[in-house]
Amino acid sequence: MPLSDVEPTLDSADPAAQVAAYLDYYRGVVERKLAGLTDAQLRTSRLPSGWTPLELLTHLVHMERRWFVWGFLGEQVPDPWGDHADGRPDGAWQVPDGVGAEELVAALHAGGGRTRQILATHDLAERGAVGGRFDADPPTLTWICFHVLQEYARHAGHLDIARELADGVTGE
Repeated sequence: MPLSDVEPTLDSADPAAQVAAYLDYYRGVVERKLAGLTDAQLRTSRLPSGWTPLELLTHLVHMERRWFVWGFLGEQVPDPWGDHADGRPDGAWQVPDGVGAEELVAALHAGGGRTRQILATHDLAERGAVGGRFDADPPTLTWICFHVLQEYARHAGHLDIARELADGVTGE
């Protein structure tokens, strides 16, 4: 899929298509922000909070899967909190040994493909399944879409700062 460096031009009356276009866009923003960084830059934090660009990338991969696959569909997923130390939701972000940017970017886009499939085959008013992430009162697919979209937008902004601190590159 080509990476667009401009906001989606899709102006659809289909909210699911609109959300899918924006999620694709933000995945591309994240990929572009990381492109050109060395492995050392990807694995080094320049921020007081201590996270690295690669840790943020693994967080996004896991976050999207947690909400759409484990949450909405209720499917069991291996290691749903694998982006957090000790597999705890409150643990610091971590990247498994031997995992690099190329593998995580591929996982990011594969997860995006799964999300697009979910959005194309489910009504946004549908509630998530009980039995995966949720024991009771799961949110609607609309709520999940907005939550995931804000996660991507917020973390893309974080990557703007991390990238500027790493090598001075600014902008999209």
